[in-house]
Amino acid sequence: MGRRRGDEDGDGGGRERPGAPGPEIWVRGPVDLPEDPDPVALPQAEPRRYSWVGTHGGAGVSTLATVYGGHDCGRDWPAPDAPRSVLLVARTHASGLASLLRTLEMFRRGQVPAGLDLDGVALVADGQGRLPRPLERQARLIEATVDAYRVPWVTAWRLGDLSGTPPRETTALARLTGTPTRGR
Repeated sequence: MGRRRGDEDGDGGGRERPGAPGPEIWVRGPVDLPEDPDPVALPQAEPRRYSWVGTHGGAGVSTLATVYGGHDCGRDWPAPDAPRSVLLVARTHASGLASLLRTLEMFRRGQVPAGLDLDGVALVADGQGRLPRPLERQARLIEATVDAYRVPWVTAWRLGDLSGTPPRETTALARLTGTPTRGR
């Protein structure tokens, strides 16, 4: 019987010897680890900064900017020196969702100041409990078109207590803004 390529020792195993031509998939012997780079020399990524923009009065922009950090624009577009990444804010009542849809349409048509980047919307609960079906349908339509973050009703915020960490239902929003969360 003839020998196969790489079967110089005639054992029939077809294994290549060290130094034989062909690919070697196993590293034999100790491997020197590369030296650790100087941690000071590595560029550090800064967390992204956001501008909160309310689509209507009373949307909760100031509260969200205080709790999650970022620039409070009120109902105005960010000034040139403010972060260009925008998070729109609207309450989940009928007029709040309608206002948000109008503002999203402005983004779609390019009718907002140049250089703004829409990163998502915050749908802030307008009361305790579940949304009525028509409002829930509208909220789901919005969520299907843009990154949306639901913010539940927080009684402490209503009473002016903005200390502590955001509620656990807002983990995705907190991760986006770099804010630690805990269960409430």
